[in-house]
Amino acid sequence: MKATALKQYLTDGRGDKALCRLYGEKAEAQRARYLALLSDFLGEYGDLDVSFFSVPGRSEISGNHTDHNRGKVLCGAIDLDIIAVAAKTEGDTIRVHSKGYKEDVIPLSETDAPNEQYRFKSRSLIAGVCAGLKKNGHRIVPFSACTANDVKTGSGLSSSAAFEVMIGNIENHLANEGRIGAPEIAQISQYAENVFFGKPCGLMDQTACAVGGFVAIDFEDPQDPVITPLAFDLTASGYSLCIVNTGGNHADLNEDYASVPAEMKKIAAYYGRDALRGITFDQLIADAPVLRRAAGDRALLRAMHFAAENERVEKQTEALKANDLSAFFAGVKASGDSSYKYLQNVYTVKNVAEQGLSLALCVTERITKNWGGAFRVHGGGFAGTIQAFIPSEKTADYAAIMDHVFGAGACSVLKVRPEGAIRVDL
Repeated sequence: MKATALKQYLTDGRGDKALCRLYGEKAEAQRARYLALLSDFLGEYGDLDVSFFSVPGRSEISGNHTDHNRGKVLCGAIDLDIIAVAAKTEGDTIRVHSKGYKEDVIPLSETDAPNEQYRFKSRSLIAGVCAGLKKNGHRIVPFSACTANDVKTGSGLSSSAAFEVMIGNIENHLANEGRIGAPEIAQISQYAENVFFGKPCGLMDQTACAVGGFVAIDFEDPQDPVITPLAFDLTASGYSLCIVNTGGNHADLNEDYASVPAEMKKIAAYYGRDALRGITFDQLIADAPVLRRAAGDRALLRAMHFAAENERVEKQTEALKANDLSAFFAGVKASGDSSYKYLQNVYTVKNVAEQGLSLALCVTERITKNWGGAFRVHGGGFAGTIQAFIPSEKTADYAAIMDHVFGAGACSVLKVRPEGAIRVDL
């Protein structure tokens, strides 16, 4: 459909049914968002035949700092997303204008190999996804797109992964008739981030964004992870997922983040391995005296967290399959407790005066004492966000208190979205 015709279609409300399916009670605001993006596209690229696309952000549910040591994780897509309006074009150039940023212009020739000049820039992600598609035997075509991203950078909800998956999502539908599976798009996106962008990320973020819903992932073989979608409806169970941004400073935390996999791998090296996977808690206890001397107490604690966290993910996965909410929530709390005490990624020792995550966990524990649900540190930790599963009828109360402590808008009330990377059929 031409962009002008699609704009009128949305204005008349004829796309509301599709938007309601995707966004529920947020559909009206989303219509305005889609219309604004369509106007941007018309002003930028003209009245072309266009389609809308959507990719969700993600939340890590359990498996804190395990993927980089070939562990197991549980994650979920959320109802904050990046949307794009895109059209196949003539010529040999991909153009992507993300709202709030300069336009990326990528000649197709730039998708053949990494360009050091563009490392850590969004255009390298676009080129890398296209390179990954070609490497896997898929087609790429030139296109123009405008994007708008509700998955904010620094929120711990994986804005970069959602963007990568979006590029793969667009090429999947414009050039490959939608035949490429979500897991493969996730792997191609990781390739783009690792090889072209220059960040050695795992695969969890891209997989959750691409697949949608609750997803269990086993990284024993990082080249061929076992991905298990889980048909569990959090909303129907009466709970919402709340993410609280504590406003912590992420500056100078690279060393903190890097220390976690490095210390885990130091323990693994004692056993002649490059990762902790396969080393049991009993082995760690038996070898504790020598491991303490070789790697230090914190490294051993982090390795013990890894071993126990893998077991938790297994139990939580089975709990979700059985619709056993209390067992699932027990795992969420245990994961958070282990992260705080043993993984030790709730605050940085470089600045002990700033402990926003600790404060958010303390306040949440107090006010939800008789509510049920669960809570834990979210994502990489040290600063940033916590997550809490709150009874839906209590979310307004919870958000009001957390916004009072951490500032207006600190608490986002989310749902786990069943759809992953899709073309939005209006």
